[in-house]
Amino acid sequence: MSEPTPTPDRAAARESLATVFPGGSGTLAERMGIEVTHASAEEVRASMPVEGNTQPYGILHGGASVVLAETVGSIGAALHAGPDRAAVGVDINATHHRAARSGRVHAVATPLHRGRSMASYEIVLTDDEGRRVCTSRLTCAILSTPKG
Repeated sequence: MSEPTPTPDRAAARESLATVFPGGSGTLAERMGIEVTHASAEEVRASMPVEGNTQPYGILHGGASVVLAETVGSIGAALHAGPDRAAVGVDINATHHRAARSGRVHAVATPLHRGRSMASYEIVLTDDEGRRVCTSRLTCAILSTPKG
């Protein structure tokens, strides 16, 4: 089965994610239209369309919020870890404050702790009007990657 032609949002997402994770084609973040606008170990910013990521009530699916949160937090942890190590999520939580019904949701991940073996990030999601939609916390283990 062939993959559908990406919409403009999906195409932008594919390009922005490729700059952070080369070879990441086909990821869940790409399929959900997540577009990274800034990425460093100190702060990661991204957005995602509400449309296409909703539950049957027409509001943003809570799981979609968690995917966005884990994506930006993982990017920050991976950048902190460096090229010879990998960051993998070991714990995430999310509190959903309000429903997003249209437009985009915007995520900002900032570090709470960046150590040698663990990194934790707070992620705040807001709607287009700047209202907080979700607050999340992600903890990643920092692992050595085998030399190959």
